[in-house]
Amino acid sequence: MNAFASGDDALATPPRRHWAASALRFLLIYLFAVAFLAALGWCIWVYTQIEHYAYVDQAAPADVICVFGAAEYGGRPSPVLRARLDHALVLFEHKIAPVIVTLGGSAPGDAYSEGQVGEAYLMANGVPEEAIIAETQSRNTEEQALRIVAIARTNGYQRVVIVSDPTHLFRVREICAREGLQVLTSPRQQTSPVGSSSEWQQVWHEIVAYTLWRTHLH
Repeated sequence: MNAFASGDDALATPPRRHWAASALRFLLIYLFAVAFLAALGWCIWVYTQIEHYAYVDQAAPADVICVFGAAEYGGRPSPVLRARLDHALVLFEHKIAPVIVTLGGSAPGDAYSEGQVGEAYLMANGVPEEAIIAETQSRNTEEQALRIVAIARTNGYQRVVIVSDPTHLFRVREICAREGLQVLTSPRQQTSPVGSSSEWQQVWHEIVAYTLWRTHLH
């Protein structure tokens, strides 16, 4: 009788390994949920920052206007680069700053750098050569931002106006501000419709790029 009772108890009681497996499964699901919610919260926060700087023009009197580079085609600015340069021209004509920095190196095999093309375009539109500093070595956004910091320190600039695409400005501002600059952002005119697939691609690119920069994983 006791033997049968103990046998029933053994059948009624789950094996310890089953309990451990259930506990481990619950822990993994919990950790996954926490990680997912943390990542979602982070993405939402970065997105709100990108959107804020994309639609607020902070342009005000400063020491220098800095135009981030974009593609050039055989010595001519691409539509994106031209839009950035045209916006910088408007700021310069409104005497926001006495100097414009054009940024961007050249792709392998190119005869011109983005900085050179920007300088030539500004000069062709009436900006004196002495009012332009062409930076021609940087290869990506972070390098361009750090070149701004170096140029600012060399020339004693403290307050800078950054001109680039709307979704680009938050990351640029964070990089420059971390190095001690007073940064004002001024988005160039938006060419793609608000909410378009192109804009969302840019936003997601910036969320990923900013996250990699903050976590030093780039």
